[in-house]
Amino acid sequence: MSSLQGKVAVITGATSGMGFDTAKLFISEGAKVVITGRSQAKLNEAASQLSGDFIAIRADAASLHDSEKLIDQTLAHFGQIDILFLNAGIFGAYPVAESSEEFFDSIFSINTKGPYFTAKLAIPHLRPGASILFNTSVSNVKGMPGVSAYAASKAALRSIVRTLASELGPQGIRVNAVSPGPIETPIWGKTNLSEEEVNGFATGVSQQVPLGRFGKGTEVAETALFLSSDASSYINGAEIPVDGGMAQV
Repeated sequence: MSSLQGKVAVITGATSGMGFDTAKLFISEGAKVVITGRSQAKLNEAASQLSGDFIAIRADAASLHDSEKLIDQTLAHFGQIDILFLNAGIFGAYPVAESSEEFFDSIFSINTKGPYFTAKLAIPHLRPGASILFNTSVSNVKGMPGVSAYAASKAALRSIVRTLASELGPQGIRVNAVSPGPIETPIWGKTNLSEEEVNGFATGVSQQVPLGRFGKGTEVAETALFLSSDASSYINGAEIPVDGGMAQV
């Protein structure tokens, strides 16, 4: 029997990359899946590449109104939520001396505020055995130059995971995080960096990975599957790195 049979999974930011790979894997494991994205066109494109029991809901991760709509429409369609993978996020790189309030606020609105309040809205509807999963980052423990706001937004999520695990554990709800290192994902083409800067950044990062390569979205998806399934039933409050050893050695 498939490991997620009969479960309903909500995956934010699932039109490409790690979120899309996770949605595809979850569906193959028997889950009913809800995918989100800010762009209706990208949602439509992602939906055209999926098959199975799923729905696509346009939602901006930074909008509390959209998060309310997401939870309401999921419950109206599937009647329950068993897995909440808070994957949506953005990346940007500025040294602290060059950063702006606007940039800082945009990073935290999507990467931290959005997941925090989406989790809050979902909690009353989660049953014992449910799983909340946050997408953090290797940068929250590495002190990498140029990514202070992004790293801080992800470090905040790591702290939220610990607190929620304590708060929800008595209800039988587990809260964990998957912490990707450098992953082959379209997010690299959505930054404030030029192509030359992205290539230089990517080369520098990959040289810090003992396995000597970028990871794949499917490798993050497999870890998300483990943390969302009963196979990890005694793992709570943890952050599992998928980083090729980058933060481990």
